[in-house]
Amino acid sequence: MPLPNEDWVTVALRADLPPGGMLAVSFGDYQIALYDVAGEVFATDNLCTHAQAFLSDGTLAGEVVECPLHGGRFEVKTGKGLGAPIPCDLKTYPARVAAGEIQLRLPEIF
Repeated sequence: MPLPNEDWVTVALRADLPPGGMLAVSFGDYQIALYDVAGEVFATDNLCTHAQAFLSDGTLAGEVVECPLHGGRFEVKTGKGLGAPIPCDLKTYPARVAAGEIQLRLPEIF
């Protein structure tokens, strides 16, 4: 059941997210990174919490994304930061695939 003021929105086609890869998408004011981890889709903010670099420009190794700027690492399933230099965890978003589309549940932005 959607949370108040939240609903599922389509942000990309599933075919655009390569196996084991990442995809940057924008929706309204959101900058989001999508990740394929063993065929499952996860979504976080795309900006590193340390120096505002795009995580989608970094590397994905299994369930961990590494920032391209200073090497900060995050678990993509939970957003948990894995040590210095990052000051806090990433925001994550519920993701699903429906009819070949990647959909996210985002707080209402309009």
